Amino acid sequence: PFVTPDTAAALRAKEIEAEILLKATRVDGVYSDDPEKNPHAVRYERLSYEQVLRDRLRVMDLTAISMCMDNHLPILVFNFTKEGNIERAIAGEPIGTLVGELRK
Repeated sequence: PFVTPDTAAALRAKEIEAEILLKATRVDGVYSDDPEKNPHAVRYERLSYEQVLRDRLRVMDLTAISMCMDNHLPILVFNFTKEGNIERAIAGEPIGTLVGELRK
């Protein structure tokens, strides 16, 4: 009861030394608000871990985000219901929202 699927995924990704954590969901990325309720919500292409935590964006639970941040593990949030998106994500195509360390 104290470990969410997001935290378990982050932990497993760390254990297997994954290069990226793929967060498959029903929306095509991370938004400023719930896009199913707010048609004016803005989709982000890239976010830092700090932005996610500071703005309380509901990408994953805070433990999972913190674990990914501590281990420099990027997260790709994408819509798995759109045909071909899983393959696009695996191929590294620019879909969804990438959460990670932003280069200045």
